[in-house]
Amino acid sequence: MALENDSELREFIRKAALLNAVSHDGKAQAGAMVGKVLGEKAEYRSKVKELSAVINQVVAEVNAMPLAEQKAVVVKNWPETQKKHEAEEKKLSPLPNADKYKTITTRFSPNPDCVLHLGSARAIVLSHEYTRMYNGKFILRFEDTDPKTKKPQLEYYEAVKRDLKWLGCKWDEEYIQSDRLEIYYGIVGKMVGEGNAYVCECTPEQFREKTLAKQACPCRDLSAKEQTERWQKMLSGGYTEGQAVVRVKTELDHPNPAIRDWPALRVIDTGKYPHPRVGSKYFLWPLYNLAAGIDDHLMGMTHIIRGKEHYTNMVRQKYMYQHLGWEYPEAIHYGRLKITGAALSKSKIVAGINEGDYADFDDPRLGTFAALKKRGIQPEAIKKLIIEVGTKPNDVTLSWENLYSHNRKILDASSNRYFFVAAPVELRVTGLPKAFQAKLPLHPERPDRGFREYTVTPEGTEKAATLWISDKDAKAMQAGQTMRLMELFNITINSVTDKAVNASYASESYEDVRKIKAQLIQWIPKGAEYQAEVVQQDASVVQGYAEAACKKLKPDDIIQFERFGFVRVNEVGEKLVVYYAQK
Repeated sequence: MALENDSELREFIRKAALLNAVSHDGKAQAGAMVGKVLGEKAEYRSKVKELSAVINQVVAEVNAMPLAEQKAVVVKNWPETQKKHEAEEKKLSPLPNADKYKTITTRFSPNPDCVLHLGSARAIVLSHEYTRMYNGKFILRFEDTDPKTKKPQLEYYEAVKRDLKWLGCKWDEEYIQSDRLEIYYGIVGKMVGEGNAYVCECTPEQFREKTLAKQACPCRDLSAKEQTERWQKMLSGGYTEGQAVVRVKTELDHPNPAIRDWPALRVIDTGKYPHPRVGSKYFLWPLYNLAAGIDDHLMGMTHIIRGKEHYTNMVRQKYMYQHLGWEYPEAIHYGRLKITGAALSKSKIVAGINEGDYADFDDPRLGTFAALKKRGIQPEAIKKLIIEVGTKPNDVTLSWENLYSHNRKILDASSNRYFFVAAPVELRVTGLPKAFQAKLPLHPERPDRGFREYTVTPEGTEKAATLWISDKDAKAMQAGQTMRLMELFNITINSVTDKAVNASYASESYEDVRKIKAQLIQWIPKGAEYQAEVVQQDASVVQGYAEAACKKLKPDDIIQFERFGFVRVNEVGEKLVVYYAQK
């Protein structure tokens, strides 16, 4: 019976196509169906061409259906598959009190003093994905009000935006705090005038002594007139750096001394420490809790999603909100996220680059987004990892493998396959009965992508051919051993030296060696090699040959070197330069 008339087969393909379609926005992938069918119905391997024709017909029928109809058919006939899919796909838990707000608004607020790295991903992804989940607003706010100790740099404003775009986290509004100083001055003046903040001229040591004793410093209870005069003096430049700060009033007996009358505004000598954007225009600069707290209110923040190290900042800011009659946003404080083996300290990253320990921010040893991008780590993998971790308040330690697990699923489905032999060694095979043509699929489950083809032709009286294999494979070979050159033929090893391996032709069929579980090794015909180097995760370089088909690749292509790993193409020229992503 012709396969196109096999109703049982067609129904099996239809189910697989519908399940694939609802997972890919209504468009089933015919190539994926071939591997699916053959994986469960091996008896059709000898009829792949005929099977592909049936699959293409069924997929065309399925893809002609609206997505809603596809989902309805799946839910009606195979509801258990959807439950399984939902269980596997981790989702964000609902936001607290979300129904209280008309528009859910979150923010990511970096200090532009470095590029972004994996440690920033949790705040970014959670804040962004929640606003998309609720059709809300995601704000990018540059917190650049410390031109002295955490000095922002102009190039990082754009670098941060590039990193966010790569991550796929598009912001709806953008603000820069160094443009908003007059706003902060106005609100500070209001608090000073109402007796809820004051200008303190005490030295840090004097204030600390008083606050630890739960006592007011001499500046706290000055008259409104005196406080206003001090504030005007501050605004007009009457104080130099270190002479005075503005403090927000709290309880003097608060259990945490760090909360008591916290500092909100200070003088900075911008002659010595000019701001990269506004130069020396301003000398009064807000500290974090003042600027962030004011902006969260004025920008309509509904949910602040940040690390639990900010819990004390929330307590400080709530005093200011109380003074101003504002309602504090919902605050979610997640635990610390540590990635073992990742360099995530901004100061250490910058120092390492300045000292020549790292080539740049995209050095493969770093955990920066630039480095991850260069290696071929996919933004979607980072998102899935962060959503999986969620907003847990407890500390979480992850390994690189947690990220690689998500990345592997993405790359495995999308990456074409090629051969690469590291530290090449010559393999000479004698006794070839004919010329062999290898037809190697670019993807094992996507025949529609095409093939790479190579011909191995016997030469001379010994009917020999020479190929390249990796040094690692060569060292594992022993005389008398039978091996298979992938998708080509089987060989018997005759002798192995440091420089070459000699073998003889054994047979062509894979079935001849499948039972003995012969090792499969990749190869490249001599004359079809393309010099290549792989930059590893530790920045070391592996030299070798890639197959000639790799000359058609383009920068940013991500491929799999079979039995070696996934790599991202960086350069295609006289040689191929790739960066190693993962196994």
